[in-house]
Order: sequence, then structure tokens, then C-alpha cells
Amino acid sequence: MKHLSALNKYFWKYRIRLGGGILFVFLSNYFNVLSPQVTGFVIDFVQRSLNLPGYKAPEKKPDYDMLVDKFITSVDGSGYSIGKIVAICGMTILVLALLRGFFLFLMRQTIIVMSRYIEYEQKNEVFSHYQRLDMAFYKAQSTGDLMNRIAEDVSRVRMFTGPAIMYLANLISVISLSVFFMLKRDPELTLYVLAPLPILAITIYFVNTTIHRRSEKIQESLSQLTTNAQETYSGIRVIKSFVQEKAMMGFFTKNAEEFKKNVLGLVKVEAIYFPSITLLIGLSTLLTIMIGGLYYIKGGHGIGVNTIVEFVMYINMLTFPVSAIGLTASMIQRAAASQKRINEFLETEPAVRNEQTGEKTTLKGAIRFDQVDFVYPNTGIRAIQDFSLTIRPGEKIAIVGRTGSGKTTLAQLLLRMFDVTGGCIELDGKDIRQINLADLRGQISYVPQDVFLFSETVENNIGFGLTAYDHTQVEGAAGRASVDKEIEGFSERYETMIGERGVTLSGGQKQRISIARALIKNPEIVIFDDCLSAVDASTEKAIISGLNEYLEAKTAIIITHRIFSLFNFDRVVVLENGRITETGTHEELLAVNGYYASLYRKQQQDTEPIPPVS
Repeated sequence: MKHLSALNKYFWKYRIRLGGGILFVFLSNYFNVLSPQVTGFVIDFVQRSLNLPGYKAPEKKPDYDMLVDKFITSVDGSGYSIGKIVAICGMTILVLALLRGFFLFLMRQTIIVMSRYIEYEQKNEVFSHYQRLDMAFYKAQSTGDLMNRIAEDVSRVRMFTGPAIMYLANLISVISLSVFFMLKRDPELTLYVLAPLPILAITIYFVNTTIHRRSEKIQESLSQLTTNAQETYSGIRVIKSFVQEKAMMGFFTKNAEEFKKNVLGLVKVEAIYFPSITLLIGLSTLLTIMIGGLYYIKGGHGIGVNTIVEFVMYINMLTFPVSAIGLTASMIQRAAASQKRINEFLETEPAVRNEQTGEKTTLKGAIRFDQVDFVYPNTGIRAIQDFSLTIRPGEKIAIVGRTGSGKTTLAQLLLRMFDVTGGCIELDGKDIRQINLADLRGQISYVPQDVFLFSETVENNIGFGLTAYDHTQVEGAAGRASVDKEIEGFSERYETMIGERGVTLSGGQKQRISIARALIKNPEIVIFDDCLSAVDASTEKAIISGLNEYLEAKTAIIITHRIFSLFNFDRVVVLENGRITETGTHEELLAVNGYYASLYRKQQQDTEPIPPVS
């Protein structure tokens, strides 16, 4: 329950709705408990008026509610006929039922609507926190589990802030009002009737513990199931190409079986629990009729048929609220388990802290890596070691190296997806950790190695990095990325919808749209991370020709496995195990005859035409 205290801020914000809802719950039940008293009066009135056999006038006047007493006084002394008084009482009971229904409507319009507002705000809070967290967090978490927190967990919490609170308020008001009027009517009979309730309380205590434990297991297994399904959907092409549908079905079935086992375990507990509650309520009704009947037969206790009927009606009123104790307890326990997971997530602080300086930083393009070291937090791999490099504004730098040499890590560090573990990175002489993240990333265009496109139109994907743009800008960026002609060939051109992750496009088209998305920002610093691997030689030539002119006054870092002979780099940096092993111009590195020279010679051999077989 302590985990649910995190919701107090929402309850305080919507305190008027919450307070009004609880008031409406009380009023609806108040008018409901008046019905047995009016019914009791009618039965006594008919017995007295018709002088039915066995009727004995009560020794003292029943202690009813003030409103009921006023109603009885006005009706009993009116001189109306028996039929008319019975009709008036029937109409009164109907009016009480309508009043109860009206306040029930207001109750749902306040408490349930409040729960929807809280759900809306909590989802926004969770989503906002997702975007604050750094890449190290996402590397350690599964997408399915992240989706489960914002969907299933928040939904379970809503069941607490809405239905559970409503049922709990209803339970407290019904029990308190019913027991209050039962004690006023006949304290001794009330004690007999309510005798099963301590057994009920003990049962609820033990069952709640079991429900809480099983709820946590259900949430864990549901996260695994969601993750399994999400990975299958994302990797469906790989699964089909390797004919692994049966194996993936086996994994899913195993996780689904675990989820089913946990859910059925909880269902069994609830299946035993709810009939037990009904049995205890039934015992109370039986005790009312049996003990009340014995008192009536023996006489001398002042209990009439009207008293027994009133108590039976009170017990029936208690049936749903008391039987809902289990449901409410289950909702609260499940919500507590889900809120615990949400709290753990919201308490996770990003390793990359945003510096809120309040001043706007305008970048000019000077970059300095000063003895930078970086170790990945999750794996302990040392990706960058003692890396120092100074890049002047407007310079074009190529970073070349084998797979795993640390090239992409440098780009991630420059964008502050991670923070360096040693040394520092400066932009225009200022440590990037002192620059607001939005300013930093807003002035750097990055084309990642793993291209990601949204399930949106081509135009919206290209203009994604801008808050406002026009069609001319989009066309210009597409032209510089040499993808404009292919877009014009699409069915709806720039309004063509791209499938999830760009699944409807070829690899080269996705890379070029990603390049266009970077170019439209017109930043001072541009980073290309092996972004031409999926295009052919002629397209590569066209793109590089366009980039040469576009990047003329910009600082550009191009990470690649290949050597672009058509691109005029100011310097080429060769990385090996996170260290600089070679640096210089194209000609200088060829003269050194190291890794760069061997890579160049191999690339030249691969591009030479193969002579025909004679």
C-alpha cells in the first residue's frame, strides 16, 4: 500500500472531484437505507390496521431516521385509507430509489472521470520520463517491459483510482449506515447477525497476501510475454527467412503457459474467495430469520415481522459491498504491484544530466576531444581510450576503422547519448556537459548507422527535426540526398505513407531519406555514421557531389568503413581499439603504408572490372 502513496499528488489535484464523489456515494447509500425503514413501517401499519392474528403492538416506538419519522408522522395521522397509505409508501420507496440512482450517476461522473484524468496524467508522466532517460537505460531494458509499464501497469493503477475507491467508499458508507440503523433498531439481534464478519476479516487478510504475491508474478510474466511478442513482430522478416516460425511459437507458448499458470492461480484464489463471502452473507441472512423468528414466536423481546424484514433488507444491501471486498482488495493489491514498478522506473535518474543554464548556446563548429575515455556501463567494454582530436570550424574529418574500433561511440559521445568516463569534449571551447541538451542536439545533424523511420509520410519523416517547415525545404533536402526522383515515383509522392521502421522502402531509400532528414536542419555540425553502405556507386557519387557543396562551410564528421575518393577530407583519422593509430590527409596516409593504405588498395581491387572468361 505504501507504493500507492505516490498517487497522493493526483488526489490532491482532483480533491474536489474526489470529495464530491465520496459525498455522492454517502448520499446514494443514505437514501438507500431509508427504504427498509419505510418498508418496516408499512408492514407494521398493515398488521395494526387489519388487526392480523398474532400481531402485538411494539412496546416502544421504533428509532428510525429523522426524515422517516417525519414521513411516518405525516402519513400515520393523515386519516387516509390503508390502500392509499400503502400506495404513498410505495411511491416514497420509488422516489428514494430514484434519488439513489441520481447520486450514483453523479458518483461515477466524479470518481470515474477523475480516474481517467489521473490515467492521462500518469501516462504523460511515464512517457516524459522515458524521453529523459539515457541510452544506457534502454540498452538494459526490453521494449516489451517498457510498453507494459505505460499500458498495463497504468491501467491497473486506474482501476484503483476509480472503481476501487468507488467500491471502497460504497462499502464503508453502506456498512456504517446499515450497522448504525440496525443497532438503533435492535442491538442484540445486530450482534448475532454480524457475528460472521470477524471470520470475513481474517479471510480477507490472508487472501490479500496471496493476491498481492500472485499479482506481482502475473505482471512479470506479462512483461516477458509482451517482450516476446514485440521482438517477434519486429524481427518477422528474419524469422521467416530462417524458417524459425515453429521455434518462435514454442518460445511464445512457453511464456504464455507461464502467464496462464499465474493467472489461473489467482483465479482459483478468487474462485474460492467470492463464494466464501457469499456463504458468510447467507449465514447472516439465515441467522436473521432464525433468531428473529424465535424471538417473535416466544415474544417478550419486542421483535415483530417488520423488524425481521428490515434486517433481511439491510443484509441484502450488504451483500454486494461485502462480496466486493475481495474484488476491491484484488484491485488495490494489483494496483500496488503495478505502482511499485512505475515508482521504480520514475525514480531512475538519467546518467546524462541536462544542464539548465537558461542561456542559448550557438555553435560555430569547433570540436575538441581531450584525452577522452569511455567504458560502456552495462558491459564494461572500454570503447574509447585516451582519444584526443581537435577539429576546426568547417573542417571535414573522416573516421575510418574496423568494426568495433569505437567509431560510432565517438558520435554517441558527441551527441551526449552517453557521458565520457574520462577526459572531456568541448564545443567552441565549452564542455558539452555545460550545454543544454536541446541546444546541443538541435544544432547537430546525425545520420545513424541503424536508420530508423517513423510510420508517417515521407515529408513528415524528412522534416522530423524541425518544428516548422515548408514543402520547398523538404524537396531541397531530398534533392541533396539524391532521393527526390524516387520519391516522385511513389504513388502519392511526398505524402506516401512509410511502413513501420520504413519497411516499405529499400535499404538505400531509407538511408537517403535519413540523410535528407539531417540536411534539412541546416546545422553547423553534421555527423554521418556509415550512411552510404546500402547505395550503389552511381548514387554514392551523386550524393557525395551534393554534399561537397552543401558542407562547404560546415564541420563534418563522416564515419565509414570505406574510403570516399571523391570527397575532399581535410584529415582522415584511423581508429583501432578506441585509439588513434593513424591521422593525416589521404596522400599522407598512403605514404605511411599502414591500415589506411591497405584498405585503399583492397577497395581499388574490389572496384576493378573482372575480365571476361575466354
